[in-house]
Amino acid sequence: MKRVLLSWSSGKDSAWALHLLRRQPDVEVVGLLTTLNSEFQRVAMHGTRHSVLQAQASAALLPLWVIPLPWPCSNEVYEQRMSEACQRAIREHVDAIAFGDLFLEDIRAYREKQLAPTGLEPIFPLWQIPTDELARQMIDGGLRARLACVDSQQLSTSFAGREFDAALLRDLPPHIDPCGERGEFHTCVYSGPMFAQPVQLQTGEVVNRDGFVYADFATDAS
Repeated sequence: MKRVLLSWSSGKDSAWALHLLRRQPDVEVVGLLTTLNSEFQRVAMHGTRHSVLQAQASAALLPLWVIPLPWPCSNEVYEQRMSEACQRAIREHVDAIAFGDLFLEDIRAYREKQLAPTGLEPIFPLWQIPTDELARQMIDGGLRARLACVDSQQLSTSFAGREFDAALLRDLPPHIDPCGERGEFHTCVYSGPMFAQPVQLQTGEVVNRDGFVYADFATDAS
């Protein structure tokens, strides 16, 4: 049995990767690995609150491995903290780290390079699945998510907070990747076959920070 730690962004891609990994009889997912901005207690880019992350991990019945990052954070500090997490993984007999990347070759190459000295195997369960097909698989498979962040230089700010559903896919401009893989948007997942029960999200204010528009989601415990 391969013990796998899953890189967890709080969004749809990592959630669907969890679903696919759990369908493999030789894989045991042992935890969700996420980085957290210590200044704001949120996931970078997605803007997801720590409390929502905890609720997602509880719904997935998995422990949450949090890597705290300072703000601002240099690449050197980031890599040091990731190295420390990898050492913990090795101590806890983890065999591999899985990522929800879809098709960006440079991102995959970077992850493979960083893991190479550790002996941990990089796994990419969603790699090169056509993103229009993947988006429909997620929605038809019961995944439910909302757009937590929109890059206003690529996509209208009116999409922030919207449901990731068939209507959204129809409304996306042709140049926007259906899964937002080029950073057009990021999501916060709240229900799906990877969860034992839905996460009860409450939608708060929508704010613009340096061209990125965030819809703030909270749970009852936030």
